[in-house]
Amino acid sequence: MFVSRGLVMGFTVAMAGLVLSGCGTRLNKAPVEDRGTSTSSAPAQSGQPGVVVGTPIKPLPGAENAGKPGYYTVKPGDTLIRIGLESGQSWKDLARWNNLDNANLIEVGQVLRVAPPTAAVAATAVASDNGVVTRPVTSSTVAPAPAASAASAPKPPASAASGTVVAVAPATPAPAAAPAGEDDIAFIWPASGSLIAGFDEARNKGFDIAGKAGEPVLAAADGRVVYAGAGLRGYGNLVILKHNNTFLTAYAHNQSLLVKEDQAVRKGQKIAEMGNTDADRVKLHFEIRRQGKPVDPSRYLPAR
Repeated sequence: MFVSRGLVMGFTVAMAGLVLSGCGTRLNKAPVEDRGTSTSSAPAQSGQPGVVVGTPIKPLPGAENAGKPGYYTVKPGDTLIRIGLESGQSWKDLARWNNLDNANLIEVGQVLRVAPPTAAVAATAVASDNGVVTRPVTSSTVAPAPAASAASAPKPPASAASGTVVAVAPATPAPAAAPAGEDDIAFIWPASGSLIAGFDEARNKGFDIAGKAGEPVLAAADGRVVYAGAGLRGYGNLVILKHNNTFLTAYAHNQSLLVKEDQAVRKGQKIAEMGNTDADRVKLHFEIRRQGKPVDPSRYLPAR
């Protein structure tokens, strides 16, 4: 059968057109869908497509107390032990006051309470011309009254039975004994060696006392152990004693520790043995801190 050359060429051109048409269909897919990843700077509105809504940063615990008296903002390198030493408090008290489940987890910028919460307020009744008035008195200001014997106790006047309050002055008033001051602590030297480095607020926050490894380290005054361990860089094996609401003492670089946290100790009790942990030689580094601030021990230790 004879087929025209023109017909064959026409058929070939038509088939080529169909193939190209099919290829064009496969390559020209629909455009990629915008799934809202736009970084448009337009103000974010709820439900607005194509706009990323920023999540507000959660403030750190205690941020509302930043700068207030009795609070401390955590800085890089801080630990609860160091903050306790610098504020004159036990690290355990700090953990309790700030509801810290893990005392090892504190964040830079976090604000911690470093002063005791307000003492509970007690109410006392005082007589006035208009009746009974209650006056708040903090528990720290209430001193226990001495016990009086039945013979020496003043008897109420007969008119008191009618409900009238009568003030009765004692015949021979005795002055009330003043409570011992927070500064009235008779410290002793914690070691018998010679002084090899004195107090320098910028470079040495206490005394360095020479000695031999194993020599006794003594408590400088009655107190309670608020830290015993090696968790404070630069101090080695360290004991910190709290003596009252004003004073702490610190005993560093020990070879061994002989007391535990929360233990009560007496003045002159052996609490450690001298060593050279985290130090260049055997010595005792001794600090007295008043309200957390290091002070010159020579102002409080007896001359020798």
